[in-house]
Amino acid sequence: MQVEKFYYDNRTVKWFAYAVLFWGVVGMLAGLWAAISLYYPAMNLGLPATTFGRMRPVHTNAVIFAFVGNGIFMGVYYSLQRLCKARMFSDVLSKLHFWGWQAIIATGAITLWMGKTSGKEYAELEWPIDIAIAVVWIIFGINMFGTLLKRRERHIYVAIWFYIATWVTVAMLHIVNSVELPVTLWKSYSWYAGVQDALVQWWYGHNAVAFFLTTPYLGLMYYFLPKAANRPIYSYRLSIIHFWALIFIYIWAGPHHLLYTALPDWAQSLGVVFSVMLIAPSWGGMLNGLFTLRGAWDKVREDPVLKFLVVAITCYGMATFEGPMLSLKNVNAISHFTDWTIAHVHIGALGWNGFLTFGVLYWLVPRMWNTTLYSKKLAGAHFWIGTLGIVLYAVPLYWAGFTQSMMWKSFTDEGQLKFQFLETVTHILPMYIARSIGGALYISGVFIMIYNLAKTAAQGHFVANEAAEAAALPETATTHGRAYWHRWIERRPMQMLVFSLIAVAIGGLIELVPTFLVKSNIPTISSVKPYTPLELQGRDIYVREGCYLCHSQMVRPFRDEVARYGEYSKAGEFVYDHPFQWGSKRTGPDLARVGGKYPDSWHYNHLLDPSSMSPGSIMPSYVWLFDHEIDTVDTYKKIRAMQTLGVPYPEGYAEKANEDLVKQEASIKASLKADKISTGQNKEIVALIAYLQRLGKDIKAAPKEEASADGSNVMGN
Repeated sequence: MQVEKFYYDNRTVKWFAYAVLFWGVVGMLAGLWAAISLYYPAMNLGLPATTFGRMRPVHTNAVIFAFVGNGIFMGVYYSLQRLCKARMFSDVLSKLHFWGWQAIIATGAITLWMGKTSGKEYAELEWPIDIAIAVVWIIFGINMFGTLLKRRERHIYVAIWFYIATWVTVAMLHIVNSVELPVTLWKSYSWYAGVQDALVQWWYGHNAVAFFLTTPYLGLMYYFLPKAANRPIYSYRLSIIHFWALIFIYIWAGPHHLLYTALPDWAQSLGVVFSVMLIAPSWGGMLNGLFTLRGAWDKVREDPVLKFLVVAITCYGMATFEGPMLSLKNVNAISHFTDWTIAHVHIGALGWNGFLTFGVLYWLVPRMWNTTLYSKKLAGAHFWIGTLGIVLYAVPLYWAGFTQSMMWKSFTDEGQLKFQFLETVTHILPMYIARSIGGALYISGVFIMIYNLAKTAAQGHFVANEAAEAAALPETATTHGRAYWHRWIERRPMQMLVFSLIAVAIGGLIELVPTFLVKSNIPTISSVKPYTPLELQGRDIYVREGCYLCHSQMVRPFRDEVARYGEYSKAGEFVYDHPFQWGSKRTGPDLARVGGKYPDSWHYNHLLDPSSMSPGSIMPSYVWLFDHEIDTVDTYKKIRAMQTLGVPYPEGYAEKANEDLVKQEASIKASLKADKISTGQNKEIVALIAYLQRLGKDIKAAPKEEASADGSNVMGN
């Protein structure tokens, strides 16, 4: 059999490795900035771009799509070539992929700092960038499947199964969740509204965790762990069960982010059941990884790569046990909207994704530069500083989460709420300080690693094209001994793609389609009307400033929430909300019923200087709202877009919408003037006040039988 000589492309892997380090530092520093601003509001600097509401999505997007995303591509481009015994399909596509992805990240960060956001967590980027993501993802797919089709190794290793499932599922999630109607170049409205938008968003959001932060990293684990340990993977059969069970079950679990909300109960129950089932394949994968180290645990003491990989897999196990526990309704009633969820997420991000990325970098750089690691001691220091950083980050937030929930739900003997919301915020500030110390330690470890890797590269010589040789793939496969049934699909990448798509599409279709087609899922409320033009402008400002990142708009049917905020939320309240704004965290109080609770002047002064109205508040000042003017030219486009989405404004209303806007603005200005406050024409602050004053007013005017149409009852704590 003729042996063919060829070369692996290490240059693309190197570029992605550089991008991992650069964007990792950017994303983590943005996170540290946001963490400090929670107990030191001056950190917001009084500038729009540096406030928590804009810095936080920059942090999450940079860490998820830049740090982890580039980590995925770094590992895939390295391992795929070697598993296929072939160079990547096209060097041109590799370059287009790399530079296209970096351009998306840079544009995304700049636009988020500018306040250009769709207002959907983890999918904030606006429609032009969404299209660019789809194009670059397709380029990646063509390059990956082109490599698979020209491979010299017939068997497709388990790592590649996870790469294939990742590619097809992320494409599906991104396309479905990004269906939106452009209003201007950097403004769009979600095609979905209210409950439907929430379900699609968290179907996407949960599975972005599953298929962007988990499955590709499991593929990397299946490649790099056996390489580093010099052992085969523990169980081939377990890897088959792990793969198919994980991708089939994961896709169903999204609704557990919406327990006790206005989402139909049947969808919530599906989310709970499948979340609990998820423990089995997740732990199967974790054990498959740890058992691979059988007979090699002595190496873990000395080898920095294995140290990072072992902690990463352990954190994966912790996070995938905790996730299903948090989806149990009785646990979720305590944890949701608190910092417990933030701690859970960061066990996965810092431990699983971060440490596995570091382990891969420590493994790759010496080999691509044909040298040895500059300093094992520095790598060891990085390991211990990083581990301590994770502990100091997570433990205070777990404490804060329990504290928040207990204080929110406490009543006096007389049946009154025991604590004001602000008291529950100021009480946990020491935990926020401890969390930021943990984050700072973690980033310090990253800088040590960068220095160590730079010195490693400096002492070696980079091998851009690594020589390799392998026999050409024979036209017919020869089977030696007994072949398991699964071998059939392990030789067929396109069939693997189709079967993976079927496995992940089933859960999505069963959960999403009935919510759109069965009218009784979302009982209408006759008193709920479309937003006025001024309120619509104010809502867009609310979304732009990321208010939903600290304030929920979802009163759950618990005694304490009804007592604190008012009537629990109904599905029919949100039918005109494009996008929904339920939020996922309460750093500040829920705002679903804030309309009419305070006079206009209170909101004016609160947004100008929060501590003047709420002493001790950690909310930043939004001084620019008092100078910036709303663009009334866009009012026509916004009303027309809403009409296209089915919001029942009268025919021809878009042309005269600004007349109503001016009338409502004059009314609010008159109210402010009565409290000796003067403000100019078309100021953003007036529009935002109009929106805040609207929240919850419709439901108060609803007929009793409509308001209770979903049959929910208030529950005790």
